[in-house]
Amino acid sequence: MNEKRGLEAAAAGDGRPEAKRSRPPALASVIVEALKVDSLQRLCSSLEPILRRVVSEEVERALGKLGPAAITGRSSPKRIEGPGGRNLQLQFRTRLSLPLFTGGKVEGEQGAAIHVVLLDTGNGCVVSSGLESSAKLDIVVLEGDFNNEDEEGWTEEEFDSHIVKEREGKRPIITGDIQVTLKEGVGTIGEFTFTDNSSWIRSRKFRLGLKIASGFCEGVRIREAKTEAFMVKDHRGELYKKHYPPALKDEVWRLEKIGKDGSFHKRLNKSGILTVEDFLRLVVRDPQKLRTVSSFLFHGL
Repeated sequence: MNEKRGLEAAAAGDGRPEAKRSRPPALASVIVEALKVDSLQRLCSSLEPILRRVVSEEVERALGKLGPAAITGRSSPKRIEGPGGRNLQLQFRTRLSLPLFTGGKVEGEQGAAIHVVLLDTGNGCVVSSGLESSAKLDIVVLEGDFNNEDEEGWTEEEFDSHIVKEREGKRPIITGDIQVTLKEGVGTIGEFTFTDNSSWIRSRKFRLGLKIASGFCEGVRIREAKTEAFMVKDHRGELYKKHYPPALKDEVWRLEKIGKDGSFHKRLNKSGILTVEDFLRLVVRDPQKLRTVSSFLFHGL
């Protein structure tokens, strides 16, 4: 019995201090190593923008010393990336109301204002601070067949080469508020119109484009924006254009599915329904009469 107790005591005496000695150092070493890794990652993250800027400045300084560049005073090439390594791009956020006619106001779908933004394509967020967020932009007209493949990029020179100039003896293609100033990365385009149709260029279509105005964000590459291609028709075609939304005093054919001088238009006129207001009044007061006048239009009402 005494020998057994002695062995148990010896085992207990040998094991407990050893367990106490071995466990804490193992845990402590794990914590220390984790802190080292975390600190290193934080250090690298904080140094990355500084290193990018230093490298960029050194490269530009070296390029500025090469050959005739320093003599002629040419500015350093624009960086592909924006400040902090960001990829910046302008973008139209509103689709245009189509069709467009010469002399008619250019606006968004259903009469909405046309909004534009400056995006950081790395995270998809609007750039709401910094000099770029308050830049002035030029609105330009582009050839309709410019860069049909959206996934392909373009250089500033390529973009400029597709800007459409007015025909000889004609006014500028667009007139009005053809500049917009960003506020916290967001801008609203003012009122402007087309003075010429698009039938005379190869694709017979235009695009609207946005680019940074001269004197703003120099040394920083901000990719331009463009809309989908669209036709601009002569204003005579506007005589048959639908209105969105129609005014009460508009003729009833301005409504969808009622063609001017068509059979339904004539039937409505014979029943004394001449304007949009007449039409709406009958919808409220006597919908059954309206069904009878134009059963096709109100099939299933």
